[in-house]
Amino acid sequence: MAGTADFSLKPEVTEYLRSIFLNKEMLAAVGHQEAECRFQKLLTCLSHPPSYTCVRASTHLVPLEEIQRKLHEELKTREVASVQIVPHPRIADVLLLPVDGPRPVEQLSSEVVVGAQCGSALLRGAHVFAPGIIACPKYMKVGDKVSVFSDLEGRCTRGATSFQGNKVFVGNGVAEMNRSHIFCSDKPLRGVGVRMVDPLYQSPPFDGVLPSLVFLQNLPSVVVGHVLGPQPGERILDMCAAPGGKTCHIAALMRDQGEVVALDRIRNKVERIRQNAQTLHLQSIKAFCFNSVDAVSDDPPQQTEGPPFPPESFDRVLLDAPCSGLGQRPNMACSWSLKEIRSYQPLQRKLFHAAVRLLKRGGVLVYSTCTVTLAENEEQVAWALSTFPCLTLEPQEPHIGAEGMLGAGLSLEQLRLLQRFRPELSWDQTETKVPLISRVDGDTIGFFIAKFLKN
Repeated sequence: MAGTADFSLKPEVTEYLRSIFLNKEMLAAVGHQEAECRFQKLLTCLSHPPSYTCVRASTHLVPLEEIQRKLHEELKTREVASVQIVPHPRIADVLLLPVDGPRPVEQLSSEVVVGAQCGSALLRGAHVFAPGIIACPKYMKVGDKVSVFSDLEGRCTRGATSFQGNKVFVGNGVAEMNRSHIFCSDKPLRGVGVRMVDPLYQSPPFDGVLPSLVFLQNLPSVVVGHVLGPQPGERILDMCAAPGGKTCHIAALMRDQGEVVALDRIRNKVERIRQNAQTLHLQSIKAFCFNSVDAVSDDPPQQTEGPPFPPESFDRVLLDAPCSGLGQRPNMACSWSLKEIRSYQPLQRKLFHAAVRLLKRGGVLVYSTCTVTLAENEEQVAWALSTFPCLTLEPQEPHIGAEGMLGAGLSLEQLRLLQRFRPELSWDQTETKVPLISRVDGDTIGFFIAKFLKN
């Protein structure tokens, strides 16, 4: 696509991913040419945003139709051009808004350079917050029109006046700060540094838009909550919960009746969970700063309500595991080494051990990641089934993604019970001509879901 580059990876990581998508089982099923085509399409689509914005509606507070109407009115008051807002045909608390892009945007002579993470956010409708700016013109002042580029390899020197390295254009904006304020101020940088007025991808802004009624969330992440199937009155554990999107969804699906325990080992992230719960008017969430690996204990129960917990304390457990994150979109660059990417499997297995012990007999465990590797997805399922005889795979509802991927030795029947969101199977740069509803379930981030029953 014009203006963007394919997903940038270290050569060793690229070859690792290629070996996954061209494994023996896959080659036998689809042939070398098709497997290679899918792999190349994956690298391309990961550097582009999905063709829509997904928001989860707080239907525990207000009916979907009313939230849809309020959102339309709110965007209109913010002078957002008329935008289509479509309910998802199968998921009752999801609204979809098409993204316009890539658009034909002419580059300007004055350039601002931002980090890759900031650049990815710009492709989904964000403005440039000042801490994300790495380089800008020597005499940039408030009101100057600038083109914004993302540094793909992290090689731009902070405070530079120009950068000739590997960068990609993401749109045009207007400076909201002087250069001296950005690079010479003694105070912590806050606020918008460049307001995007002509982005490569046009998306409605959601900063402060109906904060209690709509929550920005990728479609597969919403599916996870429904697959878990929480019921009013249950006690549910979210093991790696920050920033709390899935936690809040679980509580909402329970109509805020019961208890949702949210754990995360980073204190400021736990506070974010609490803030989101408060914003969404959810009282059933109890968030604790704690490492979920140690969340189960055989010692007599403490007099507190927090972790660690006795075995079989929860009706359902969500393990949305820490992962390599290689399914996130847009993600124009990943500087991680192969060693870093392969480091997650042992941690995920430690968490799995705790999850199974904490789950009641007859309870449901959902395991999910936002990555595309076999080692963190299907291989983990195969390992879990052999390690824990009490676990069986369960059908998922809704099942709007693809089945699991070949290569981990799972049977076809087992693969059909898994849900892998594989944008490379359907993504095409010409798909904007296809109606949104027809492409939405395939044009997602890369994601994986497995649902287990503890017998």
